[in-house]
Amino acid sequence: MSPRLLLLPLRRAVLERRLSGAGFSLPLPTPGGPQSVYFPPEWPGDPLPLFPVLLAELVGAQDEVDGTFVLVHRGHLSALGQLGVKGGVNGQGEQEIGYGLTPEARGRGYATEGVGALVTHLHGTGVTTVTAQTAITNPASGRVLQRTGFRLVGTAHSEQDGPLNLWAHT
Repeated sequence: MSPRLLLLPLRRAVLERRLSGAGFSLPLPTPGGPQSVYFPPEWPGDPLPLFPVLLAELVGAQDEVDGTFVLVHRGHLSALGQLGVKGGVNGQGEQEIGYGLTPEARGRGYATEGVGALVTHLHGTGVTTVTAQTAITNPASGRVLQRTGFRLVGTAHSEQDGPLNLWAHT
């Protein structure tokens, strides 16, 4: 948790509703009890094509996507973005994260606040190093990581994003 934001687990009902249409409201469990959260039409942005895969990976009665959270504004209970882990913890205790915000939520410190809360959560579960990758063409994402204590540890290249910066938080 953070002062302005709630990190709520990404649930099956959210995936199903988002795949069936645009903006919607849905009651979700929060620390203060169930509350209606609004999901704007542009939410979650880039991760939307992954939603059918995430939904298919929920087995049986499993209701939450492990390690993936909806970033919700505490005041107006709107979904601002999504963040979470990519894969499992490796043998060196490293866990990669990813995050994204809706366009209207960018530039307000929400990503920094949300990533900071996620990093604190992961270190609390025993993850020794949290890692992330940012496209060199997306310096704002790199600034988010710098503000939350990540350090630049290298570079790489991906077919999808081109040149990348590699980051680590210990």
